[in-house]
Amino acid sequence: MASKLSTSFLNPFFVNFNSNNSNSISNKHLNVSLFLSSHRFTPASCKMRQRSFSSQQKRQNVKKNSPQQPPVVAGSVPSVDVDSDIEGDGDGDSESGNDLTDADVSLNQEIVDDVVNNHVAVEDTNDKDLETVIVPELKKTLVLNGEGEDQVSSSQLHYLMNMIRNAEKNVLLLNQARVQALEELQKILSEKESLQGEINVLEMRLAETDARIQVATQEKIHAELLEDQLQKLQNELALSGASENSELEMQKSQNNVLNSSSIHSLSQELDSLRTENVSLKEDIEKLKTELNNVKNTDERVEMLEKERSLLQSSLKELESKFSISQEDVSKLSTLKVECKDLYKKVENLQGLLDKSTKQADQAILVLQQNQELRKKVDKLEESLDEANAYKLSSEKMQQYNELMQQKIRLLEERLQRSDEEIHSYVQLYQKSVKEFQDTLDILKEESKKRALDEPVDDMPWEFWSHLLLMIDGWLLEKNISTSEAKLLREMVWKRDRRIHDAYMAGKEKNEHEAVSTFLRLISSTTSSGLHIIHIAAEMAPVAKVGGLGDVVTGLCKALQKRGHLVEIVLPKYDCMQYDRVVNMRALDVVVESYFDGRLFKNKIWVGTVEGLPVYFVEPLHPDKFFWRRQFYGEHDDFKRFSFFSRAALELLLQAGKKPDIIHCHDWQTAFVAPLYWDLYAPKGLNSARICFTCHNFEYQGTAPASALASCGLDVQQLNRPDRMQDNSSHDRVNPIKGAVVFSNIVTTVSPSYAQEVRTAEGGRGLHSTLNFHSKKFVGILNGIDTDAWNPATDTTLEVQYNANNLQGKAENKLALRRHLGLSSADTRQPLVGCITRLVPQKGVHLIRHAIYRTLELGGQFVLLGSSPVPHIQVLA
Repeated sequence: MASKLSTSFLNPFFVNFNSNNSNSISNKHLNVSLFLSSHRFTPASCKMRQRSFSSQQKRQNVKKNSPQQPPVVAGSVPSVDVDSDIEGDGDGDSESGNDLTDADVSLNQEIVDDVVNNHVAVEDTNDKDLETVIVPELKKTLVLNGEGEDQVSSSQLHYLMNMIRNAEKNVLLLNQARVQALEELQKILSEKESLQGEINVLEMRLAETDARIQVATQEKIHAELLEDQLQKLQNELALSGASENSELEMQKSQNNVLNSSSIHSLSQELDSLRTENVSLKEDIEKLKTELNNVKNTDERVEMLEKERSLLQSSLKELESKFSISQEDVSKLSTLKVECKDLYKKVENLQGLLDKSTKQADQAILVLQQNQELRKKVDKLEESLDEANAYKLSSEKMQQYNELMQQKIRLLEERLQRSDEEIHSYVQLYQKSVKEFQDTLDILKEESKKRALDEPVDDMPWEFWSHLLLMIDGWLLEKNISTSEAKLLREMVWKRDRRIHDAYMAGKEKNEHEAVSTFLRLISSTTSSGLHIIHIAAEMAPVAKVGGLGDVVTGLCKALQKRGHLVEIVLPKYDCMQYDRVVNMRALDVVVESYFDGRLFKNKIWVGTVEGLPVYFVEPLHPDKFFWRRQFYGEHDDFKRFSFFSRAALELLLQAGKKPDIIHCHDWQTAFVAPLYWDLYAPKGLNSARICFTCHNFEYQGTAPASALASCGLDVQQLNRPDRMQDNSSHDRVNPIKGAVVFSNIVTTVSPSYAQEVRTAEGGRGLHSTLNFHSKKFVGILNGIDTDAWNPATDTTLEVQYNANNLQGKAENKLALRRHLGLSSADTRQPLVGCITRLVPQKGVHLIRHAIYRTLELGGQFVLLGSSPVPHIQVLA
């Protein structure tokens, strides 16, 4: 654990009062600017490593008794952390070159006594005495120029006093840190001496043990020599006679006794020496660790000495700063008197201001009364003028009255004649009304009959899309048959009034009764439009990345307005804008689709987007294909969208749909074309023709040929040059090429782009395939959705405008400049806007040239876009 010794340094401050010597009275005020690096003081902390001795409790007591440190404020003096990790010299000697001499110890003791005396002296100084000494001196440093109308607030004086008190506390903290460091230094020295004594004792014991080991070794060698001599004697006695054998046996027994006793004693002594040797080895290891500790202690002593010198230098700096602050505080004495005078002047000015405000209020009341009187006088003058005019015209009025009486007599006579004529006309009118009522009844009956045959045009497309999704839900849930669903779809397709009335009348009924009501409406009617199903990876505004989403939505809305039945199938992404989907719900059915050799379940959701019926496919796959928080850019995009393409076709098959056209877009759904003809047309989904639209031939989704087998396609049959094999790599497949080959019609975004991609440069490797299938390849110019992109109804614009009134464009231009902080000095200055994806295909170098050229000609340029290319994004 590391203990911290903290101190705080007084931040430098500067106070400047500048007077503005202007002739006008209103400008004779002081401009006061205070340059303070911080409102508080910043602690400078020094960390030391905790020793494994008994000083931890004392340090904790010091930390508890130390005053609370002020917090760190941005812009103040940075804190200093010194981690004194002490390293030894590693020589293994008992004496270290880092020991302090007696002179150093005595010097440290004198510093401790000095710090303690200063500490006691500072603690005896109370706040009141400090204020009487410092405030007069600090006021002298504040220079006031002008006529004495400004004043220094008491809060500023109080703030300066707090700064000085904090400086005193910082000095106390520094003194305590120095005292504690020196105490620990003395403890370390004493512990070092005790450890040195223990090391000397252990070295003596080690020398004794070495001597005893040498003696035991010599005795062991002597015993081995005796054994060798005994063996020689036994061999000689074996050759001598029997008489000599007895004597020899006696001697041998004696020698055996002696040898056995000596050997036994020697073995015991060797065992004891071995045990003692083991213990000595353990003691040596302990000594080595203690020696390392001593080395570390020496290094700590050296680091503490460095810290002591640093603390002493910082203390000197603090003392110099404190002396400067005392000199500044001493200059505040003159300010106190001047502040009192200023307070009195301000009070007098406040009184005068109150009187002037009261007089102004009275003058305003008098002015209001005068205005009311003026209005009354004006009214009296107007009435007087009218009276004079009436007096002049009274004579003419008498003559006029006589003429009017004559006219009234003539009018009365004419009125009598007209009454007689009106009576005859009334009789004729009554006869005509009766005839009209009879005709109206006939027309009502005919209109009712016609209304049953005419489509309902006053309902939004969301209503008919909701009916279609409801019918498909009944079919998937096995509540109605495929033929019944087809007939009901045709009635919805024609916007038949009967199915509209049946739905409105059956809102309160349960599902079974609603199904029965709808089945009663089925008739053998035929449809004149086409049934078109779009399978795509994007759709604006719920799942939009680029222009593909806008095209899908705009094209489907245009086809719907022309009387075609349009439906859309999308993946259910987790990052969609679900608030833009109306009446979204999950169907009580699970559609299973093949992938990677097994069947996986898919949850089907339905809802309307921009009035269009949409099916959302949610794969219940362990890889969570569309729960990645983004639409594209995953490592397994080929696998994700091939799974979705097959699941979409499986949905159409199980729903019993018989579309006329299946329209797929870009490489993400290009798998639909080969899947449809190879797998689903033989299963009965064979009424449709495939239309494929490539919005950008730069993105082709190529992958190893083996990856195509996951969705159930035959790799050997499709990985051929005339089918899905990539033109630049024979072991890879190209979904775009497969869609071009297997589709009945192939389109792109414009006729000019269709010509461009037939070249080697623009086709990105597919130019030969497109030229081979040129009869079914056509470019259709993209349009815009005039409902979404209409400046007359766009609420995101500052001002709406149309072709007949272009004034709103200028106001929107001004609002855009204001929002972006551009100059609006010249209203006629042109403003160029560019919104695009910043990729090389869009001509980034041309956009850059256009920016510089616009600026050279005096215009302004606004660019909105992002880029997946790192170096372009950095430049943008």
